[in-house]
Amino acid sequence: MGRDVGPLLVVLGLSVAVVGLLAWSGGLTWFGRLPGDIRIERENVRVHIPVVSMLILSVVASVLLSLFRR
Repeated sequence: MGRDVGPLLVVLGLSVAVVGLLAWSGGLTWFGRLPGDIRIERENVRVHIPVVSMLILSVVASVLLSLFRR
């Protein structure tokens, strides 16, 4: 491991902390409730399939990883 790993770990840790604070404060209540996410609620069963939310998360992660690779 070189010296390049340290700053990357710090940025990764800070971003996880920011997302955690947003989730804790209720700033991410929209995530998982986007149009295109599948929700089925019956008497005894709840099924939630966040298709669009995971697509957005995948695109954001791909863009961020491609920026870090350069």
